[in-house]
Amino acid sequence: MTFFARLLRFLFWVVIISWGFRLVGRLLSGLFQTQQQPESTASVPDLGTKEGSRLLVRDPICGVHIAEVLAVPLREDGQLLHFCSVACRDAYVNSSRTLAANG
Repeated sequence: MTFFARLLRFLFWVVIISWGFRLVGRLLSGLFQTQQQPESTASVPDLGTKEGSRLLVRDPICGVHIAEVLAVPLREDGQLLHFCSVACRDAYVNSSRTLAANG
């Protein structure tokens, strides 16, 4: 056999054996895993439920669309604005202060 044929044969068996070990590991971890309840994440709403499936809002700074329940709100002059992050909200507040100072 040539060198490349032996190399391919070796790599084939390495892949097969590694998949076998992974399968055995998953089976054993599934057998020994206890039935634990998943931890409740109160800060992140479930977007699959009716309460979590709301409309998308657009960030006025970077233009990213984000779910309304995940957005960072800011009420300014009776208008509710939504931002993708606190950094975008702060950039908006700082730019509006600069415009007000120059106006």
